[in-house]
Amino acid sequence: MLAVFAKCLPALAHLQAIHLWKVGLTDETFLSLLSILPSCATLKTLALEGNPLPMRSFYKLISEETNLAHLSLRNNNIDDEAVLLMGQALSSLRGSNKNLVSINLSYNHITDVGATHIANGLRLNRSLLSLSLAHNQIGDEGATRLAEVLGPFALTHTEVVERRRLLLEKECQERCRLPQRHSETKSERPTSHLSNTAIDKLQAAKTTKATNKKKEPAKKEEKGQVSGAAVVQAAAAAQAKKDDAKQAKKAVPAADQKAVRGKGTKSGNKDKRTQVLEVEVTEPTEMVNPLLEPAEYRDGKVFLPGNRVLIYLNLMRNRITETGLKAFLATVEQQASRVTSGGRGPVGLLRLSLGKNSCPADSKTLARIQELMMLRDPLPKTGAATRAPEEELAAAL
Repeated sequence: MLAVFAKCLPALAHLQAIHLWKVGLTDETFLSLLSILPSCATLKTLALEGNPLPMRSFYKLISEETNLAHLSLRNNNIDDEAVLLMGQALSSLRGSNKNLVSINLSYNHITDVGATHIANGLRLNRSLLSLSLAHNQIGDEGATRLAEVLGPFALTHTEVVERRRLLLEKECQERCRLPQRHSETKSERPTSHLSNTAIDKLQAAKTTKATNKKKEPAKKEEKGQVSGAAVVQAAAAAQAKKDDAKQAKKAVPAADQKAVRGKGTKSGNKDKRTQVLEVEVTEPTEMVNPLLEPAEYRDGKVFLPGNRVLIYLNLMRNRITETGLKAFLATVEQQASRVTSGGRGPVGLLRLSLGKNSCPADSKTLARIQELMMLRDPLPKTGAATRAPEEELAAAL
């Protein structure tokens, strides 16, 4: 059947999603399916639910070579060892996945150890927006690790060393660019200066010749009489002055053109707008290494702002108690107090699901978290939607 898929799926020009629910995948057939995916250029969503693999090969779907944006691996008996490989695929010092937007790991066997592995993968990952860990075995320790990585966290020794290396490399690149800029400016300025002086000398020579020519006929002829040649020269000089005045009006500086509204300035404004649009489009494509983000230095440690890209986290039906809830409350308060940049809305979590855990339903900490998240949720539930179970939302994602 996979041999048939190898011929049919790449031929589908608009194939965007593949759902294989309990089809009996094995490690061998999974590798065959994995070899087909690069040929499906438009494929973005892959759901392999109910297909446990003994060799724990699911991490290969999160490699940098795949173009998948959405991955669902529910009910696959994924344990902590499998999650370790997934966390390393999400990010490491050598690189990180830049295509995966959402991953669903619900209904598996992930404990605090596995949650710690995922938290380590989120340290330097800046592409994942949605993560579902519902219906697992995560307790307070794993919840605390996940909460800590969403706020300012301290770098490890290896991360500090890598950060210094990247900073030195960046500084060397900037130093190499500076001499080139100086050489370009120096080469441009003398040429422009020489051209101006040459033009001035030529103009001065023309004026002296013109005055000499005017004086010679004046000496030969009587006073009050002007020859036809002098009249022609005077007319030519007057016309030259008019041309110079017109050219001077045309060569108005760019700073003055802003104040003048005319047909000529509209094209310039359009060019400037296109330049601004080009800058705005090209800048987001350049992903900066998270280790180069602005850092704070406290108590001899280097702190990064944390992962503020993840906007949805589902931890329903785990084993989180009041201790884990307090860790998330501190993170949510810290993100809520942060001022947004550029007016683009809140930074950090927009939806956090912590229901059905090992904490009382009337927990004040949980109520406070829900209150803060209600203000950040871009899609607040009202009316009948509030009575719908949250599991349906997690399954839809």
